[in-house]
Amino acid sequence: VQLVESGGGLVQPGGSLRLSCAASGFTFSSYGMGWIRQAPGKEREFVATISRAGINTDYSDSVKGRFTISRDNAEKTVYLQMNSLKPEDSAVYYCASRFTYNAGTLYPVSNEYNTWGQGTQVTVSS
Repeated sequence: VQLVESGGGLVQPGGSLRLSCAASGFTFSSYGMGWIRQAPGKEREFVATISRAGINTDYSDSVKGRFTISRDNAEKTVYLQMNSLKPEDSAVYYCASRFTYNAGTLYPVSNEYNTWGQGTQVTVSS
């Protein structure tokens, strides 16, 4: 079971980035997926979650309206489109997964996830 994030980098405030998370070694379409971030000296923070069929999504209040989570079950990939980035969005972003029998279940709490990727750094700075 493996999750590999990519797409992080340095961007100016107001800019955009698209993160990708490629999954392997498990039946991707049976798992709810999420993005969680952690800034230096801070606790992990839930960012976004998507149900296994992509029917439902949820976001933290801090990113709602700016970030969009999506998934492609055929490609076994989950995405996080980040727009209008702010310096406070700077963090290591992790994707994570959790098995579920329910097509619409969401996991908006970071400690609900079983498997995590290695993370990708996002830095928002001028």
